[in-house]
Amino acid sequence: MNAITATEIQMIDAQTVDLSPLQAVIFDWAGTLVDFGSLAPTQIFVEAFATFGIHITLEQARGPMGLSKWDHIHQLLQDPSIAAQWLSTFGKEPSSTDVDAIYARFMPMQIAKVGEFSAPIDGAIQVLQWLRANGLKVGSCSGYPREVLNQLLPQAAKAGIAPDHVIAGDELAAGGRPGPYMALANVLALGIGDVRACVKVDDTVPGIEEGLNAGMWTIGLSLSGNEVGYSKEEYAKASAAEVDARVSAAEAKLKKSGAHYVVRSIADLPPVLSDISGRMRRGEMPSA
Repeated sequence: MNAITATEIQMIDAQTVDLSPLQAVIFDWAGTLVDFGSLAPTQIFVEAFATFGIHITLEQARGPMGLSKWDHIHQLLQDPSIAAQWLSTFGKEPSSTDVDAIYARFMPMQIAKVGEFSAPIDGAIQVLQWLRANGLKVGSCSGYPREVLNQLLPQAAKAGIAPDHVIAGDELAAGGRPGPYMALANVLALGIGDVRACVKVDDTVPGIEEGLNAGMWTIGLSLSGNEVGYSKEEYAKASAAEVDARVSAAEAKLKKSGAHYVVRSIADLPPVLSDISGRMRRGEMPSA
């Protein structure tokens, strides 16, 4: 297993570099800061649909990850095989009212379970400390509704993950991903003077698109996130060839979405951020 080592963590802690003119890094939550493999939302989608007699696979559940949870459910119901099951079971095409019903079933299940998946991803605590030591602000946003984040945030904070600002997927009237609104809400709350001096870090395509639509640099995370989808136990048991194949597929998908960089996990961010800051000092901007 290629988890970050104690020596590597010490190296992150020890590094002090010039990250100007960068001002902030804005993180997703599940699969990015906490919950290696982004397991919390995925399994609950499967279980919530099952209460309606509808079978969906983990792979199907992962498909729209990164969207707000209502939008995620709506997107799942557009899947031809899921829509066909709904029609067979209920005698009608799924509607927005049905999305509301599944969402209402999903929410208490997610609230009850999310705390079990609040463990920081290896290196996350150290990278956040490193960012602050080097003068950057730390924002965050999530497809999770505020009710779910209210359960997750205190437990994550106890473990050492506490961004300067947090936006939930249901808090903005303008909507969520792939729109730029949550990322830009962080810019306003953190007092950032230039969106081009921000980096959005995410493990999903909608999250990368969010950052691009906001005019930010973007970094995709492959191994730790939704696209690979290993639990830590599965990752420990997987062969190197299997891991490489799944990571390569995730990298290709994230790069196709427009990510400026793709790395395996948050532990790999310091050299990438140093590279971005160097490019900015040479006059490069994310839109280029």
